[in-house]
Amino acid sequence: MLRRMQRIYLDYNASTPIAPRVAEVMRRMMGEAFGNPSSSHWAGRPARAAVETARAQVATLLGCSPEEIIFTSGGSESNNLALKGLFFAKPQAHAHIITTQVEHPAIVEPCRFLERLGARITWLPVDGSGCVNPEDLRRAITAETLLVSVMHANNEIGTIQPIAECAAIAREHGVPFHTDAAQSVGKIPTRVDDLGVDLLTLAGHKFYGPKGVGALYVRAGTVLEPLLHGAAHESGRRAGTESALLAAALGEAGTLAGDLAPMQAVKTLRDRLRDALAAELGEQVVFHGHPERVLPNTLNVSFLGTTGAEVLAGLEGVAASTGSACHSGRVELSPVLRAMGVSPEAGQGAVRFSLGRETTAAEVDALLRLIATAPWRRARTPVPSAP
Repeated sequence: MLRRMQRIYLDYNASTPIAPRVAEVMRRMMGEAFGNPSSSHWAGRPARAAVETARAQVATLLGCSPEEIIFTSGGSESNNLALKGLFFAKPQAHAHIITTQVEHPAIVEPCRFLERLGARITWLPVDGSGCVNPEDLRRAITAETLLVSVMHANNEIGTIQPIAECAAIAREHGVPFHTDAAQSVGKIPTRVDDLGVDLLTLAGHKFYGPKGVGALYVRAGTVLEPLLHGAAHESGRRAGTESALLAAALGEAGTLAGDLAPMQAVKTLRDRLRDALAAELGEQVVFHGHPERVLPNTLNVSFLGTTGAEVLAGLEGVAASTGSACHSGRVELSPVLRAMGVSPEAGQGAVRFSLGRETTAAEVDALLRLIATAPWRRARTPVPSAP
């Protein structure tokens, strides 16, 4: 009889499983509140109540008013609405947008689109830990700056940006500030007044909710042109019949995300993995990201002398991500590692292990045993399980 392959999920930054409490809410919603939330009759009223309850739950998570929450289809739509919505709401001949060199494609590509429409984009550099210098932002702002967008935490390396400092600089100049918090919600505090932001993006499937739903926080008084035009859903800010099912799921996921206590156990396991790799592999590994200002679940490590794809190929049953891609036999670094100045020799071996609330010590130990016996390590000293 064949031995069943052990499956270890360490790709929580890519997507999370739906939490049991969220799944239960979804099951209940499938049999209830099926009406159109915009209908005033008996079938529509429960659906509208579910949507507004969920809006209040998300607002509680972020520390804002429910009226400042717009439900969307996910992080990409929220980012597009923030950037394009401001651009089209305030058309100007020389619109200027400031962002960073390490943003998610859901920010990079809308910026490139707006460039084609005449916007000027400033791409702030980062240091070797992937961190932006707020003074670079101060120097970049001009009288034509329409928006500043800096991600809260990086999806690849976990570095947490100095959002409060950057937002304060933007506020001094009267410039709206947006942050993509898709990776930080549920891992670190994301209350909008503490961060000082005017717009904030979140994505349900990054914090144990379903795919296909997210939200955009929009501070009262911030005017956006809708991406979708139609009826006056979401207070006229996003046309399309609201999904009570997905909204309720996002609200429940938001309530769970507000409890950050479980992340301490996740951080302990992440540190256990990092320390074991450092102790046994020494100079054969390089860690990427800020040593302190980093998400508690994220470990980006380069295994020198090999490629990320080879590392993952030797870790049967492990779900994780690489920091490079192979094209026609040539390894290409991710834009994030390239912006940090990581050398091709180091960056080609980058792997991101992102842990979650369901990760166990047994899984971390199993991963270390797999690394010890991986084909690319046969000539090296094995890595034992962590103590």
